[in-house]
Amino acid sequence: MFAASLRQMSPGFAGRLIVAVPQKGPLWQKDPTLRNGAVLEALARLEAEILPFENEVFGQDYPYGNKIEALRVLPAQEPFVFFDTDTLITGELSEVPFDFNRPSASLRREGTWPKPTLYGPGYDGIWRSLYDRFELDFDSSLDLSQPEEYWQRYLYFNAGFFYGACPQDFGARFLNYARTIRDDPPVELTGQSLDPWLDQVALPLVIQSFGGGRDSLPAGYLDGASSCHYRTFPLLYARESDHTVATLEEACAPNWLKKVLKSYEPIKRMVYQGRGQKVRALFDQDNLPRREQAIRNRIKSEGLWMR
Repeated sequence: MFAASLRQMSPGFAGRLIVAVPQKGPLWQKDPTLRNGAVLEALARLEAEILPFENEVFGQDYPYGNKIEALRVLPAQEPFVFFDTDTLITGELSEVPFDFNRPSASLRREGTWPKPTLYGPGYDGIWRSLYDRFELDFDSSLDLSQPEEYWQRYLYFNAGFFYGACPQDFGARFLNYARTIRDDPPVELTGQSLDPWLDQVALPLVIQSFGGGRDSLPAGYLDGASSCHYRTFPLLYARESDHTVATLEEACAPNWLKKVLKSYEPIKRMVYQGRGQKVRALFDQDNLPRREQAIRNRIKSEGLWMR
């Protein structure tokens, strides 16, 4: 779906579309490789390149680590944008004003980490300990317009997209920071869960280390007019724009692609059988619940949830 929407909505994109695929190895209980022939044929038709990579640090125990380890197989010293596969391209990517020397990532997130305990430390102490561990400037990362001990004061991203000047340099530092936090966390992280948040704990540190930040990319492009990290199809129908829904349904329309997509039950039921429009009718998209969990609960109560 990512590849189909990219080709549909961004004809001016002149870069390479690379699908990085983990390979079977000792860190996987099951073979994680992409083996569906119909999917591979569709990706080839959409001009996507398949690049295999080996897991040396993460794997079955932390599959989110794929996005970290995959960076090592991307072309060195070339600007890159990483997208999670559960993303639609909804506009022209070539018009996004990236400054690859000032990396950034998705600000479409909630305050999921850390969760300070009653006896401390608070947000400040936890984040400061990480910046100190990697000899980074903590104070310059703060959003001083936000109050002390409020999660948005601290640099925090969703890892649904991120970008930089060189994927191998970015990936090596990302891997180093994530592995260090996992294996030797500062004492201030005692009691804090790193699963599944490890990538989003390390990512702000990596971006800060390369001179990037929260304001590197003007608002309104990624996670806006140019892309949508929808995560699940029920959430897409519940809360995204009419344009995003139309992009999804138009991208699914070609008969040659429909034959492939129908094998995936959420697309079959949500898009082709109309369940998504039933989900959409449950909500006023201009007056959504503030918390994502409330949206999920409403969909589940109607028996319409799928992932």
